[in-house]
Amino acid sequence: MSGDLEVVLHYHQSTKHHSQRYARGPGYMDWATQPDPFRRYQGAPLVRLDRAAGDFHDPLYDEACETGTITAAPLHARSVSWLFWNSLALSAWKHAGENSWALRVNPSSGNLHPTEGYLLSGPVQGLSDEPGIYHYAPREHALERRAVIPEEHWAGFMGGFSPESFLIGLSSIHWREAWKYGERAYRYCQLDAGHAIAAVALAASGLGWKAVLLDSPDSDAVGSLLGLSEISGPEGEHADVLILIQPRPQAEAGTFRLDIAKSSLPSRLVWQGTPNQLSPGHVRWEIIDAVARACRKPPTEGMAQDPGASDDHPSQAARPGLFLSRLVRQRRSAVSMDGVSRMPSAAFFRMLQRAISAQARAPHSVLPWPPKVHLALFVHRVDGLSPGLYLLPGRIDALPSLHEAMRPDFAWKRPESCPDGLHLFRLVEGDFREAAMQLSCFQDIAGDGCFSAAMIAEFDGPLRSHGPWFYPRLYWECGLIGQVLYLEAEAARLRATGIGCYFDDPTHQVLGLKSTLFQDLYHLTVGGPIEDNRLTTLPAYPA
Repeated sequence: MSGDLEVVLHYHQSTKHHSQRYARGPGYMDWATQPDPFRRYQGAPLVRLDRAAGDFHDPLYDEACETGTITAAPLHARSVSWLFWNSLALSAWKHAGENSWALRVNPSSGNLHPTEGYLLSGPVQGLSDEPGIYHYAPREHALERRAVIPEEHWAGFMGGFSPESFLIGLSSIHWREAWKYGERAYRYCQLDAGHAIAAVALAASGLGWKAVLLDSPDSDAVGSLLGLSEISGPEGEHADVLILIQPRPQAEAGTFRLDIAKSSLPSRLVWQGTPNQLSPGHVRWEIIDAVARACRKPPTEGMAQDPGASDDHPSQAARPGLFLSRLVRQRRSAVSMDGVSRMPSAAFFRMLQRAISAQARAPHSVLPWPPKVHLALFVHRVDGLSPGLYLLPGRIDALPSLHEAMRPDFAWKRPESCPDGLHLFRLVEGDFREAAMQLSCFQDIAGDGCFSAAMIAEFDGPLRSHGPWFYPRLYWECGLIGQVLYLEAEAARLRATGIGCYFDDPTHQVLGLKSTLFQDLYHLTVGGPIEDNRLTTLPAYPA
């Protein structure tokens, strides 16, 4: 076993919550050091984006999920603005007394938003006549130009991709989560990155563009390309991923490779702007620094995208009036559930088909690996479906290993009402509301919804076959699934909430999982929300 893999396994075991002992955290909220949720690069030129760009284009949400159904929009300043507007922008402001805070299109653990976004593009009509690297500033809905790229270097750098292709970069500031959650914060940063990846991929698909996660570059090279190498200390940004956006999609599948290390581009960049200080004081969590180092990705050949690698689910008719921009911008996290709302089985099945779907559909199409995550479902109130514990495998060929790893007395019965192509199995019939609540750190919301889900990822296999750098990618996949469940809940006139606080091993015990072949990485619940009337909601960007 490699030293880095030992570090990752130690981190994962050490940061598990238990009913009698929680993972180490700060123990209290030090409001004096609360991080600024908005990174700015002071001195970098600001390019404001069009806040009315959403008016020029509004596809149906279901059509955006079916890749290739929307005619590709032209690449210009308004379409770039639309991409950010519907993925990483603010969605509203909340006010309570003298306190106010922003909500965003991409959800975040504790609304702390460790994820930062970057644009790397060639000339874009109405935006810039020359290639450049920009940091996205969500509070202003603007781009901060950090560097100008010589056009000949950009052309050579992106020469292997279709014309007009550009990159979206994502990074994480671990301190933003560690301030509140301590050692477990690295997990939450990766879940948030997964939500952001899904948000970007779905917005790109809504424009008729293709989004592909580039998994060949190494972490250090990505950080150098994004200008993060000189940002160190607790407020440093850690490079997560580059996403290739193709406004002129290429139909063929294959490996998308970008060799940053062999390019002279990063060394020719002159950076503009100084990152603002986020907190006057910090607590250093050495275990987070250690796992971040251990998860740095080396250069690889990249994974070949295979749209047929996962199970195919039939296409679903688009729901009229369900527009993508409106849906993603109205998404909210429920604070509590009413405990009485019920969910039609048709909506439940549709939600599951979208959550565990073929790689040919957005946002799953952004990931270059076949599904590694499976859903254990605590069903409470779904019409036509018996309450109980269910399992939905991420892909059907994982079923034998799941069956072998779980409790031998599970029934594995497929509900009669389950549509073709959806491999849902009832394991145990009964009332699991209290169990769901207890496993999610005694939070009532997990038992008061229509159902709750535990995301069970293949663990030992991917880490040993790919390397410890695949650890955050398991969380990215969970975050992506969580984003789909959030949006499907809104489409069903319900609401969802991601739950990062859960008891890892007790959840494994309920399922009969005794080894680290599978691990629980994320919980989420869907149901009828109770609105807090004490809060005032104001527009994200006042006129």
